Amino acid sequence: MIENTRSMIPDELILNKIYQIREQKVMLDMDLAELYGVETKQLKRAVRRNISRFPPDFMFELSETEFLNWRRQFGTSNKEKMGLRFSPFAFTEYGVLMLASVLNSERAIQVYIQIVRIFSKIREMILTNREILEKMKEIEHRIDIHDDNFLLIFEYLRQLEQNKQQQEEQLNRKRIGFLQDD
Repeated sequence: MIENTRSMIPDELILNKIYQIREQKVMLDMDLAELYGVETKQLKRAVRRNISRFPPDFMFELSETEFLNWRRQFGTSNKEKMGLRFSPFAFTEYGVLMLASVLNSERAIQVYIQIVRIFSKIREMILTNREILEKMKEIEHRIDIHDDNFLLIFEYLRQLEQNKQQQEEQLNRKRIGFLQDD
């Protein structure tokens, strides 16, 4: 059954439904309703009936400003023509887990498992990227040290060249004074 659901919903489709809102990775109610095979109003009704299961770190409703910005960003249809008329609920990974238990259908459970796997992959990617960034900073620091050393070497070379040039100028200068015959 798991493989059937996994092939039914491509991972890319789920990944495209994960948004960054309030510095959190979230999924919106309409996307989850589509994935779970229920209407958005049914999903919202189930959440409101069990609102105590959804603290702010599990779910939040987009503010009016966030909602308008989100609509502009994704070009949703206007509200007169069956577009989004109400601020959606945004569910964190914990909220998605709780939602699966509230909906309590076989499809919700299978889709939830797939979503959790994707959230885990995202977390792994973030950790990997963090390690890469730390290594890049370390290399950058080493380069800075090497840059300082190169600058010092170039400064010594410049001083040596100046000394050599001064010595040449000293040897090639026009002599003044009396000339003596040998």
